[in-house]
Amino acid sequence: MTPDIILIRINCPDDLCAASIGETLITNRLAGCVNIDGPVESIYMWDGQLEREEEWVLWVKAPAANFTKIEAQVIDLHPHDVPAILAMPCIEANARYAEWLTTNTKS
Repeated sequence: MTPDIILIRINCPDDLCAASIGETLITNRLAGCVNIDGPVESIYMWDGQLEREEEWVLWVKAPAANFTKIEAQVIDLHPHDVPAILAMPCIEANARYAEWLTTNTKS
Protein backbone atom coordinates (compact mmCIF):
# COMPACT_ATOMS: atom_id res chain seq x y z
CA MET A 1 0.00 0.00 0.00
CA THR A 2 1.17 3.54 -0.82
CA PRO A 3 -0.85 5.77 1.55
CA ASP A 4 1.45 8.78 1.22
CA ILE A 5 0.50 9.42 -2.45
CA ILE A 6 -2.82 10.94 -3.50
CA LEU A 7 -4.53 11.56 -6.81
CA ILE A 8 -6.39 14.87 -6.88
CA ARG A 9 -9.14 15.57 -9.43
CA ILE A 10 -9.84 19.23 -10.22
CA ASN A 11 -12.43 20.37 -12.76
CA CYS A 12 -11.39 23.44 -14.76
CA PRO A 13 -13.41 25.59 -17.17
CA ASP A 14 -10.90 25.12 -20.01
CA ASP A 15 -7.60 23.53 -20.91
CA LEU A 16 -5.65 26.78 -20.42
CA CYS A 17 -6.84 27.06 -16.82
CA ALA A 18 -5.96 23.41 -16.17
CA ALA A 19 -2.51 23.87 -17.74
CA SER A 20 -1.82 27.05 -15.77
CA ILE A 21 -2.75 25.44 -12.45
CA GLY A 22 -0.85 22.28 -13.34
CA GLU A 23 2.30 24.14 -14.33
CA THR A 24 2.17 26.15 -11.09
CA LEU A 25 1.86 22.99 -8.98
CA ILE A 26 4.80 21.38 -10.79
CA THR A 27 6.96 24.53 -10.69
CA ASN A 28 6.31 24.89 -6.95
CA ARG A 29 7.19 21.19 -6.50
CA LEU A 30 3.83 20.46 -4.86
CA ALA A 31 3.01 17.75 -7.42
CA GLY A 32 5.17 15.35 -9.36
CA CYS A 33 2.96 15.09 -12.44
CA VAL A 34 -0.35 16.38 -13.76
CA ASN A 35 -2.56 15.13 -16.57
CA ILE A 36 -5.30 17.03 -18.37
CA ASP A 37 -8.37 15.15 -19.64
CA GLY A 38 -11.16 16.66 -21.60
CA PRO A 39 -13.35 17.98 -22.54
CA VAL A 40 -15.92 16.36 -20.27
CA GLU A 41 -19.52 17.42 -19.79
CA SER A 42 -20.55 18.45 -16.29
CA ILE A 43 -24.14 18.74 -15.13
CA TYR A 44 -24.86 20.27 -11.72
CA MET A 45 -27.07 22.66 -9.78
CA TRP A 46 -25.82 26.20 -9.13
CA ASP A 47 -27.92 28.90 -7.48
CA GLY A 48 -31.03 26.78 -8.00
CA GLN A 49 -30.44 26.39 -11.73
CA LEU A 50 -29.50 23.29 -13.66
CA GLU A 51 -26.13 23.97 -15.30
CA ARG A 52 -24.46 22.05 -18.09
CA GLU A 53 -20.99 22.93 -19.30
CA GLU A 54 -17.83 21.62 -20.84
CA GLU A 55 -14.89 21.26 -18.46
CA TRP A 56 -11.38 19.83 -18.41
CA VAL A 57 -10.16 17.56 -15.63
CA LEU A 58 -6.78 18.18 -14.07
CA TRP A 59 -5.38 15.04 -12.42
CA VAL A 60 -2.64 15.78 -9.90
CA LYS A 61 -0.27 13.13 -8.50
CA ALA A 62 1.25 14.31 -5.23
CA PRO A 63 2.30 13.40 -1.71
CA ALA A 64 -0.68 13.44 0.66
CA ALA A 65 1.23 15.88 2.88
CA ASN A 66 0.98 18.50 0.11
CA PHE A 67 -2.83 18.52 -0.15
CA THR A 68 -3.40 21.66 1.95
CA LYS A 69 -0.82 23.64 -0.04
CA ILE A 70 -2.23 22.35 -3.34
CA GLU A 71 -5.76 23.23 -2.25
CA ALA A 72 -4.70 26.79 -1.34
CA GLN A 73 -2.86 27.24 -4.64
CA VAL A 74 -5.83 25.97 -6.66
CA ILE A 75 -8.30 28.20 -4.80
CA ASP A 76 -6.02 31.18 -5.50
CA LEU A 77 -5.71 30.43 -9.24
CA HIS A 78 -9.07 28.87 -10.12
CA PRO A 79 -11.75 31.20 -11.57
CA HIS A 80 -14.72 29.39 -9.96
CA ASP A 81 -16.06 30.45 -6.55
CA VAL A 82 -16.23 26.79 -5.48
CA PRO A 83 -13.73 24.70 -7.42
CA ALA A 84 -14.14 20.93 -7.22
CA ILE A 85 -10.96 19.63 -5.57
CA LEU A 86 -11.27 15.94 -4.70
CA ALA A 87 -8.42 13.82 -3.33
CA MET A 88 -8.28 10.04 -3.54
CA PRO A 89 -5.74 7.81 -1.82
CA CYS A 90 -3.35 5.82 -3.95
CA ILE A 91 -3.68 2.17 -2.95
CA GLU A 92 -0.60 1.01 -4.83
CA ALA A 93 2.19 2.56 -6.90
CA ASN A 94 5.25 0.94 -8.31
CA ALA A 95 8.29 1.60 -6.14
CA ARG A 96 10.32 3.43 -8.79
CA TYR A 97 7.45 5.82 -9.57
CA ALA A 98 6.77 6.49 -5.88
CA GLU A 99 10.45 7.25 -5.35
CA TRP A 100 10.50 9.55 -8.40
CA LEU A 101 7.40 11.37 -7.13
CA THR A 102 8.94 11.87 -3.69
CA THR A 103 12.21 13.10 -5.18
CA ASN A 104 10.45 15.64 -7.41
CA THR A 105 8.17 17.15 -4.77
CA LYS A 106 8.50 18.74 -1.38
CA SER A 107 6.19 18.40 1.60
